[in-house]
Amino acid sequence: MAFNNNVPTKFPNLPPKGPDGDLLLAAERAKATFDVKELSKFMYTEEWLKKMDKVLDVLESEPAFDKSGRYHHSRPEKIASSLWKDNRLIQLTKEQNWDETDVSIANFLYDLSTPFTLHYSMFIPTLKNQTTDEQKKLFLERALNHHIIGCYAQTEVGHGSNVQGLETTATYINETNEFEIHSPTLTSAKWWIGGLGKAANHAIVMARLILNGKDFGPHPFCVQIRSLEDHTPLPGITVGDIGPKFGFNTVDNGFIMFDHYRVPHISFLAKYSQVKPGSGEYVKPPNAKLSYGTMVFVRANIVLGVRMAIARAATVAVRYSAVRKQFVDAASPRKWDNSVIESPVLDYTMQQYRLLPTIAAAYACFFTGRDMMRLYDLNQAEMAKGNFNLLADLHASSSGLKSLTTTMAVEAIEDCRRACGGHGYSMFSGLGQFYQDYLPNATWEGDNYILTQQTARYLLKTFRNVVAGKAVPSEYNHTVNYLLQYLQNPKAKCPATTGADLLNPELILSAFGFRAAYGIAQVAEQIDREGRSWNSMLVEINRISRAHCQFMLVRTFIVSLQNDETLAKPENRETLKVLRTMASLFALNTMEKELAEFLTSGYFSSEQAAMLKKQVITLLEEVRPNAVALVDAFALPDYYLHSALGRYDGKVYQAYTQMAESEPLNQTKVVAGYEEFIKPLVHDGLKAAGSVQAAKL
Repeated sequence: MAFNNNVPTKFPNLPPKGPDGDLLLAAERAKATFDVKELSKFMYTEEWLKKMDKVLDVLESEPAFDKSGRYHHSRPEKIASSLWKDNRLIQLTKEQNWDETDVSIANFLYDLSTPFTLHYSMFIPTLKNQTTDEQKKLFLERALNHHIIGCYAQTEVGHGSNVQGLETTATYINETNEFEIHSPTLTSAKWWIGGLGKAANHAIVMARLILNGKDFGPHPFCVQIRSLEDHTPLPGITVGDIGPKFGFNTVDNGFIMFDHYRVPHISFLAKYSQVKPGSGEYVKPPNAKLSYGTMVFVRANIVLGVRMAIARAATVAVRYSAVRKQFVDAASPRKWDNSVIESPVLDYTMQQYRLLPTIAAAYACFFTGRDMMRLYDLNQAEMAKGNFNLLADLHASSSGLKSLTTTMAVEAIEDCRRACGGHGYSMFSGLGQFYQDYLPNATWEGDNYILTQQTARYLLKTFRNVVAGKAVPSEYNHTVNYLLQYLQNPKAKCPATTGADLLNPELILSAFGFRAAYGIAQVAEQIDREGRSWNSMLVEINRISRAHCQFMLVRTFIVSLQNDETLAKPENRETLKVLRTMASLFALNTMEKELAEFLTSGYFSSEQAAMLKKQVITLLEEVRPNAVALVDAFALPDYYLHSALGRYDGKVYQAYTQMAESEPLNQTKVVAGYEEFIKPLVHDGLKAAGSVQAAKL
């Protein structure tokens, strides 16, 4: 080429057709009926928000935390940039004297899992909770100082949810006081293990404990897998990366196989159960339920994370819908400076129907996640006293809520992406990669369909106890309470005669409780009296778990608003009012989605179903003026959103075109491959055209 090809493509310096997004969002914010900043403080605390601002200032000036190339990186570039970020964060923590909250905020804002994520989220917590003092000194202290980097190797290529079916073995060798870890089959290869592919040099390995020929099932071992000198895999170990995935490609999910690999006795994590040196005698844990507390904690945190996922998707879609203008509404034309303009798509009822209940769902998950953490702390205190009464209900609810809320989040992200129209399909929307990376939440920490069986087993057991008169009402066990209420009047009917009646909190809770109890009673009848197998009832089992957990979400939202001392203050009256409207919208929108079950239970009539649908639309009209303010209250910075469409300032088109300018293909005038593949075809045409022209002459 005779010209300079390395000339990037730039858009002309033109404004978008007015009114611009900043003006439209300013007009939206002026409609707010409550104090946005006060609602943010209520959700996060003022201290946390100040910390976020300070951490954000640091990250935005750090090259290792730069997001500008994120949507263009190849897989090797993703891993390299993630490792750079992990290393720099360790340095920043020391330089800035950050505490655990600061570090968690930094990871939250960076918003990508990395090769070290499992080191912090699984490896270190396991070492904290399942080791002896000697093991803490040997493993935990080094892990906290990053002298060893770890991961958590449980899932195998042949077994995931069925932990008891894991095939990797750890056979105790009495003569040498060692364990021999072995992968006996191809399906015993550990698979999907975050951090294992390239970064980790240690792993918590879940393997079947074999003592004197007897199988004691899966137990945890802390195992070195790579050299601390040069990071090469140790002899007897085959380890690598599992390859590209649907999303989550900043993490080196790996595989590992062991070939009669020996580890010392101290590798067996021995806080709860022990293996006596020499004899290989097994000492059982004092209480098999102790590990349930950890599962509840992890799942409660996932529920808390759901509110951020839904809030993020809603923030992008609602802001963009307030800026994006399409068509003129002939019946109610939108005017700006006395001129008719196209209507922002958020003014259309269908867009409100798609997005406003999503905002409500984010707030519902905030209150439920917060309450789950409160109950977790309460349960831990009770278990320390030897009282395990709360554990079964809490474990069942946390299992079902993890399943329900992560499914809600996955659906919400995709719904919000589609609500952004064609531009939602661009990575620059901030929703495409976000959806891909969030999706594993529906599978890890318990597959969402399988988890519902744990919840349903508890619900059926509780129902049988209630029928037998063995269950006692409790302020903490709402399952027993709604089952007792149902059994006192299984033919109860909804008393609503107007749409406004459906806003009554007691009526809402009675409806959700009745629907859940009816479903549980029907499943119990078919299994206990009609002899139906568990497998044949799995669809209904999923439904009763969902019904129970929707009751929990709705109840927690409503009761939290009734009991919260901060919201009860006179200065927060308007905030409380808008949150009550959101609670009503969440409850009634959920009812509408599940209307078939409310009708088949006999609690709702067809006339009430029609009233319900109209009342949902009325609530949308009530929420609409506060739509942008409600997503602003989530206080999600532009750096975190990394979205052209969801910017706080509304300058969508300017940001969108700037991001397009950064596309690597736009850094040259003529594409690589032109000379080889395009030019021959076009020049053949030019020659043919020249021959024809010459013939004419």
